[in-house]
Amino acid sequence: MNIFVYGLNFKARRDDLISLFAPFGEVINARIIVDKETHRSRGYGFVEMPDDEQGKAAMAAINDTEFMGRIVHTDIAKEREPKTI
Repeated sequence: MNIFVYGLNFKARRDDLISLFAPFGEVINARIIVDKETHRSRGYGFVEMPDDEQGKAAMAAINDTEFMGRIVHTDIAKEREPKTI
């Protein structure tokens, strides 16, 4: 399950996302999205968990809670459509 996490503190890093979701199950991948020009966090990221039930439990527990001084939100990530030239 790929989880969209937004409202993140701009100082949050990959390891912070992993530690937030790890109590609910295995985290395959976590990434913070950064601005291409400034290389600063854009305040959102993605967490991938292999088990949908664990992912749903993590989303339910984490959504609308405080993390690193900000209220974070979770949602199921939507698949990106391939770019066409």
